[in-house]
Amino acid sequence: MFCAPILSRPRLGTLLATGMLAGCGAVGPDYTPPPAPAPVQWHAPVPHDGSVAALDAWWQRFDDPALGLLLRQAEQDSPTLESAAARIDAARATLASARAGGRPSVTGQYAATRAGEKGSSGQVTRTASLDASWELDLFGKVRRSTQAAQARVQARQDDWHDARISLAAEVADTYVQYRGCLLLADAYGQELESTRRTLRATAALVRAGLDSAADEALARASAASAASSLLGQTQDCELLVKTLTQLTGLAELALRAALAHPASPLPRPAALAVPALPADVLRQRPDVAALERELAAASAEIGVAQAALLPSVSLGGTLSGTPSLTSWSFGPSLSLPLFDGGSGRAGVDSARASFFVASAAWRSGVRQAVADVEQALVRLDGTQRREAQARESALQYQRYFLATEAEWRAGTQSLLTLEDARRQSLDAQVTLAALERDHVRYWIALYKAIGGGWQDDTPAIRSAPLSRP
Repeated sequence: MFCAPILSRPRLGTLLATGMLAGCGAVGPDYTPPPAPAPVQWHAPVPHDGSVAALDAWWQRFDDPALGLLLRQAEQDSPTLESAAARIDAARATLASARAGGRPSVTGQYAATRAGEKGSSGQVTRTASLDASWELDLFGKVRRSTQAAQARVQARQDDWHDARISLAAEVADTYVQYRGCLLLADAYGQELESTRRTLRATAALVRAGLDSAADEALARASAASAASSLLGQTQDCELLVKTLTQLTGLAELALRAALAHPASPLPRPAALAVPALPADVLRQRPDVAALERELAAASAEIGVAQAALLPSVSLGGTLSGTPSLTSWSFGPSLSLPLFDGGSGRAGVDSARASFFVASAAWRSGVRQAVADVEQALVRLDGTQRREAQARESALQYQRYFLATEAEWRAGTQSLLTLEDARRQSLDAQVTLAALERDHVRYWIALYKAIGGGWQDDTPAIRSAPLSRP
């Protein structure tokens, strides 16, 4: 319901009187949340073809105390979350300011002056005054401003949830990468020990005149290559420790102590399923929810801009005087925009353009959310299928290498054949370890893609007190 924007002189008095008595409906569009343009079902395979109603306890499925400690510490000491909480406080302050715009304001003044001739004590004159004003929200400018501010408070709360989910996913992903890195380092360590055993045996054969110097050079090259690979992998693991220190805020010694006793070589969550309908999942995406709230705020701001084109009426009064004399005044005042060079209309056009920008951002966010889930499901399904084959490959290549090594010791195989068998076995082990690591990482990516454990009924954020400069 909108107030008529045509304000001819004969109708102006009637309109203002009616508005003062009953109030007009707020100008501008009434916001309706857009429907999610999502497919009916996921096109990618859904793991285990199941469903789950809540995901808020999802990290407990890993049953890994070290991971739980890192997640708790990261959330307690995160500059990112502190910044997001501060933005909630700022949005709430803006909301309070918008609401104050529709309430009366009163200003008090007091003055005492002494006057007299030279040599006299003089006379003190005291005056006091109260000024009151109240702008009537005839066309809903304050109401629309409040709606926009309220929507942005909700958007900032959604941003806080999104930051929390992203932080947890990043910590868990880095932790899984670290555990996977140790598995790879173990594989390279086993290869190094194997090549050193081969080098010792080859060197002994060369000293006995039973083998060529070329084979000893090949054995030494293989051992040096294995040592280099192990050093490189160890370096990668150390870099991941540094990243975890940054993410969690833990002192490095405390972090290393927490990492020293894992529940398992590689954390694995219990089976997780997602709802069959993408709309159910998208409602858990706080970044999509924040975009929708920004769209609502942009819609309300169209009404704010339109209300600025219309007259405003204020009620004002003054009470002032001295102990012997009091005066007062009261009455309405009318402000009517007559000519502004087109800035008011430009403000409306700008507000409408901002709404279309917010609408496009929301649609893009929904599409990205669907793509994130689809891609996570594809990667998870593909990795799960490949892992079984990779495990069989690693097992058979290891058997092939052991058989070749036995034949080499018996003198029926060359060192070149042995080193080729060793390389193939190592490659298969590395592939398996990487797939096992990535399988867990894609679970974490799916957790993030479906909005983590955030729910629409999550309690309001209580941000911790922040130290202000």
